[in-house]
Amino acid sequence: MALYSYKAIDAQGKISRGLQDAANEVDLEFRLKRIGLDLINAKMGGRKFSLGSRKVQRTDLITFFFNMEQLIRAGVPMLECIADLRDSMDDQKFRAILASMVEAIEGGNKLSQAMAQHPDAFDKIFVSLVHSGEESGHLDEIFKHITESLKWQDEMASQTKTMMIYPAFVGSVVLCITFFLMIYLVPQLVNFITGMGQEIPLQTRLLLATSEVFVNYWYVILALPLVLLSTFKLALAYNPGLQYHLDSLKLNIWPIGPILRKIILARFANTFAMMYGAGITILNCIANSRDLVNNQVIARSLEQVFKEIEAGKNLTQSFHNTGMFPPLVIRMLMVGETSGELGAALRNVSYFYDRDVKESIKKVQVMIEPAMTIILGVLLGWVMLSVLSPIYDIIGKMKT
Repeated sequence: MALYSYKAIDAQGKISRGLQDAANEVDLEFRLKRIGLDLINAKMGGRKFSLGSRKVQRTDLITFFFNMEQLIRAGVPMLECIADLRDSMDDQKFRAILASMVEAIEGGNKLSQAMAQHPDAFDKIFVSLVHSGEESGHLDEIFKHITESLKWQDEMASQTKTMMIYPAFVGSVVLCITFFLMIYLVPQLVNFITGMGQEIPLQTRLLLATSEVFVNYWYVILALPLVLLSTFKLALAYNPGLQYHLDSLKLNIWPIGPILRKIILARFANTFAMMYGAGITILNCIANSRDLVNNQVIARSLEQVFKEIEAGKNLTQSFHNTGMFPPLVIRMLMVGETSGELGAALRNVSYFYDRDVKESIKKVQVMIEPAMTIILGVLLGWVMLSVLSPIYDIIGKMKT
């Protein structure tokens, strides 16, 4: 098959552009027709840029798995389920993926095999879970577990964004005020302050020097973060080992680090519990979860757990040796392993981290507001003190 760059139109007259694999233009037209698009023109040889590729949104995945669960429970055949969802999805990319899955299943593939052909939509964990559901005959339960897990991840992501919105907004306001003071207001007062004929206090000299830097090098100040970020990304590209140290810093920098650690471990525990409950072996659960954590420090710890369990050690001891999990979680794992209720223990671990993350985020949100207020107050206080100090000196000398 060749990759075509196409331009098409839907029933409402909306123009769509994209990339699609097809044997020829007739096949391309047929594939687009199946997702409700009429081909206008096409060009062979388009390229997929991994840097600019957009993954399927989590909300679309939630919709897909929820509807699959409901339709499968109602007894609708698998092929018809996916075809109905293909026709109802708004996202063109996901519709194209579902159309490709329909063709793959019609060609004799299982659902898990069709999903595995689209890693930008369905990761290895989803594929493993669906494969387990196919083997056990409980696909509807698997779809339900995946839907609940995705909803939980979406809630966690929403809470994390909420935690970051306020400091980002206040930080932007502080930055704008700083530029206004240093570039506009302070220079207006320079002639007044220097014309007093008095000795200028140290804090006033520092303010004037800072203002001069902002006035003369404002473009450097604005460009510096972008330059540093680009340089750091290039350094990571040339030396991948730096990513480990960056991930370690993320986990230890206060106050975000401890919360990030809990979020990653909460997601790992939630996914581990879901996979284990679906009948996937412990080693495969750990192997599939290593890429999920997206942090080399924790991934390396899970690699250590994998090797120790493979060598014959029990689950509890292996997790304890990483030093990543608190004693309460280790105790839950030990009870679950001893009683044979490891699935329930893993769900308790997930609940423990879920609750702990929510409480930690609330605490940080409470702390951020006064911290930002203090920073802004200190900045304005420094400017006012630096400007008014020479005036008070003159007034004091006039009284004497």
